[in-house]
Amino acid sequence: MKLNELSPAEGSVQQPYRKGRGAGSGNGKTGGRGHKGQKARSGGKVRVGFEGGQMPLARRVPKRGFNNIFAKPLEIINLSALDVFEDGETVTDQALLEKGVLSKCTYGFKVLGNGKVTKKVTVQASAFSASAKEAIEAAGGKAEVK
Repeated sequence: MKLNELSPAEGSVQQPYRKGRGAGSGNGKTGGRGHKGQKARSGGKVRVGFEGGQMPLARRVPKRGFNNIFAKPLEIINLSALDVFEDGETVTDQALLEKGVLSKCTYGFKVLGNGKVTKKVTVQASAFSASAKEAIEAAGGKAEVK
């Protein structure tokens, strides 16, 4: 096989569609652009977000505060969710996923102080609220930040 003998597969190459080449082509005269108006002109494009002079959505919507696009959102569980574990067990994000307490845990989880913890468990979380940490330690467990 030589370079001059190569050819594309049958039917894979189609002729480009030539607009504005007479009425018989089915796309002659205005060439699919309709009659007049900005989009019929050469170079007649509108920029992204332009709404024909109406105040664009990006400027109508109120902007307030700061939104950190690099934030890594933590999953949240309450103390009451720790009751599915036995005494002496270690609570990790993997263990919570296995027990079905969490359905996903991409960046870690935070423990909040709602409910009661009755068992001595070691909790390895990304963050704890102050009340959750107190309650875990009061029950004889450990609150470890990982």
